[in-house]
Amino acid sequence: MTDCVFCKIVSGEITAAEVYSDDRVLAFRDINPQAPLHVLVIPREHYANVAEVAAADPALVGELVTAARRIVVTQASEESGYRLIFNTGRDAGQTVFHAHLHLLAGTALRLDLA
Repeated sequence: MTDCVFCKIVSGEITAAEVYSDDRVLAFRDINPQAPLHVLVIPREHYANVAEVAAADPALVGELVTAARRIVVTQASEESGYRLIFNTGRDAGQTVFHAHLHLLAGTALRLDLA
């Protein structure tokens, strides 16, 4: 997609603070972090949301979660906990329509579902 900011990050057109990369997944620091460790984990291939990923390539959803865990193990404390969030659709708070997993860690996280 030519107008997708995350596709531009995947292609190298836009730089990001990369923390993990493999053939199918890319992870980089969020530019507006909500926790000491706030990373976005995305598929390299464009899907609008995680529901599209799950329908087209269910194994890729697992790869996104596995990548998130690898990042926590190397950059935070897995034992103290971390949060994984997929926002799917505008009403859920999705603002970039390229599937992405938010990884938050490094502090006690509030549960705010308002």
